[in-house]
Amino acid sequence: MLNKNKAFFSSVDGDWFTPNAEARGPWSEDACHAGPPTGLIARALEKVVTDKPLTRLTVNLLRPIPMAGFRIAAQVTKNGRVSAISSAELIDAQGRVCASANALHLAAQGGGYLACPPADSPDLDSAKPGNFPMQSVSHSLLCFSNGIEVMYPPGEEGSLGPTTMWMRTLPLLEGEIPSDFQRLCPLADCGNGLSRNAELTDAMFMNPDITIAVHRLPESDWLASRATSYWQSTGVGLSEATLFDQKGPIGTAIQTLVVQAIEND
Repeated sequence: MLNKNKAFFSSVDGDWFTPNAEARGPWSEDACHAGPPTGLIARALEKVVTDKPLTRLTVNLLRPIPMAGFRIAAQVTKNGRVSAISSAELIDAQGRVCASANALHLAAQGGGYLACPPADSPDLDSAKPGNFPMQSVSHSLLCFSNGIEVMYPPGEEGSLGPTTMWMRTLPLLEGEIPSDFQRLCPLADCGNGLSRNAELTDAMFMNPDITIAVHRLPESDWLASRATSYWQSTGVGLSEATLFDQKGPIGTAIQTLVVQAIEND
């Protein structure tokens, strides 16, 4: 069970964010998992565009996001009647930009348009608790997998290849309830781990970016990802995931991947 008194980040002044242990990624003990910082980027963008929901977010991961902390600067590029465009930078203590982002915000439209065809979510009622698929990490410290709960629908177990998984996470920031889009970000950045085609002991499969696009915001705490990764001999890959809440599909997450084999003696 998650400790409700914990969160991925803390902040004394609301400007500088200090990662807690659960924000750490699997690749380095000094770097964050990209999902929780993506949630904080979404938070910053929602603060500069308050009249239109966040609909699409693309984050370029330019360098490791430090466990030492960072700040986020966000601005509005365009704000019209129907759409707005915003951008953000995640900046470390040395003033280096570790991640850049751009986003689309769309106003809800009336007029009685047809909703998307009904579609079922993966079965949560019959799902069983399990561990996050990537159990091998490059360090022995607490990390992202310690800040989540995982459930697998019938027939799924987190093995190699395409995988469907339900997940519930810690809040992003201590003392604050995340928005619906923010809650989705940690799960959205898990596609390459869910649908990996080799274990971390045999290959590195990091994502230098992530794009999250939603056609509606999630309405449940438990969120699901149905992910597939495609790896090529060029070292380029792609992870595609359909995202769900308990009512049905809500959007898509796409990660470009850098895939490298690990030489084992």
